Amino acid sequence: MGPLKGIRIVELAGIGPGPFCAMMLADMGAEIIRVARKDAKDPRGKFNVLHRGRPAVGVDLKQPEGVETVLRLIEQADALIEGFRPGVMEKLGLGPDVCLARNPKLVFGRMTGWGQHGTLASAAGHDINYIALSGALHAIGNRGGKPVPPLNLVGDFGGGGMMLAFGIVCALLEARQSGKGQVVDAAMTDGAASLMAIIYGLKAMGTWTNERGANMLDGGAHFYGTYECSDGKFVAIGSIEPQFYALLLQMTRLDDPAPAAQMDKSRWPDLQQKLAAIFKTKTRDEWCALMEGTDVCFAPVLDLDEAPKHPHNVARQAFVELNGVTQPAPAPRFSRTVPAIQSVEKPSEEVLADWGFNADELAALKSNGVIG
Repeated sequence: MGPLKGIRIVELAGIGPGPFCAMMLADMGAEIIRVARKDAKDPRGKFNVLHRGRPAVGVDLKQPEGVETVLRLIEQADALIEGFRPGVMEKLGLGPDVCLARNPKLVFGRMTGWGQHGTLASAAGHDINYIALSGALHAIGNRGGKPVPPLNLVGDFGGGGMMLAFGIVCALLEARQSGKGQVVDAAMTDGAASLMAIIYGLKAMGTWTNERGANMLDGGAHFYGTYECSDGKFVAIGSIEPQFYALLLQMTRLDDPAPAAQMDKSRWPDLQQKLAAIFKTKTRDEWCALMEGTDVCFAPVLDLDEAPKHPHNVARQAFVELNGVTQPAPAPRFSRTVPAIQSVEKPSEEVLADWGFNADELAALKSNGVIG
């Protein structure tokens, strides 16, 4: 099950991008044990989709026996995921030097906002701060308006958790050749900057400006943006290439006297107003009937209730239901080693037993209050 079957990972429980990284790897078949604070309760329970696919065990890391319990797990693991501020793992007695001494092949994955070093490394922050520093936040928003946070997708999940998952898999592949582990320093500021690579390239070329809502991919172009329909719903248009733009003109009957000058930015505001008026003449469903599936580069803007029910997503099985909660399915797809969400309903003792702890050890840990 899954291309990472046979890989064992220890996850030190955290929030946001760390758990997302672990979810991705668990979806791909990795066996992950999530070490949480002793007797910690998750108020979201089954609704915390980021925790799917891996069991949790509560450990008191303030006790030496708790630290030793985690080190026992690390000895058997291929990788570790932690998302604390720089220095916290070292204070706990679980820093890279200690862990790699116990397991020289360990990939030690570290998830932070600012990175393990730098002038801001020890400061608190959230997604919005990290993408602000990388230039990404400044670039997102309407013309003349303020920067708009793109949820917490760019910093936490794209630039953070996904980059850490990529880094861990890269380091695991290298460890198979070298026999040596290493530290993966995944910073959301670094990851968000990496996601902006194409925009920095366009800026250097002189085809992108710092003005929001004035560029081809930020809503400034009339052929790349969203439009409101007569029913208050929206559609998304991405007719960049000339042949797709020609089809957009044909289907909307937009009067563009100079279609060959599509990239003339001075013409965009006027044509945008004309298109806005045209899209207001039909409902979203009427535009779908006309454009969906064509080369206009069109899609309806679906809300979180509509998206799982769209025929394309249904055909792709892009969403699944787990314990009554609709959620995205594992991605990407594989032709042979098919990923799946793992079943993990196990008590702590059984989880630790799977990782080599015997009955006497488990009884001692429980009686001494080391595990919850």
